[in-house]
Amino acid sequence: MAIDATLPYDDQNIFAKILRGEIPNRTVYEDEWALAFHDINPQAPVHVLVIPKGAYVSWDDFSVSASEAEIAGFVRAVGAVARDLGLVAPGYRLLANVGQHGHQEVPHLHVHLFGGRPLGPMLAR
Repeated sequence: MAIDATLPYDDQNIFAKILRGEIPNRTVYEDEWALAFHDINPQAPVHVLVIPKGAYVSWDDFSVSASEAEIAGFVRAVGAVARDLGLVAPGYRLLANVGQHGHQEVPHLHVHLFGGRPLGPMLAR
């Protein structure tokens, strides 16, 4: 079920629990700003989620409320993950779902990083 990206942050969401160490994950990258881990239901050979460590519901919430250091740190983390996974040269896709129409399922900002094969058109009609 998609969520309303304008709702207040829910600290019981699955990504908040992962950040607190309550739920295990397969970490591929971590620094002071972000955590990246393999998706439990991969949609491509490489499917990693990158989440900020701060409590942000969506890209909109993050862009309005996060500090410049958090924003820069998160964006740099996404780039570092793509480089570390060897995806830059062949190419990859980033996706951030926001709100109900964007089919956001977890109310914590996250970016999907897909790669490892040609990904085809962005949206099916």
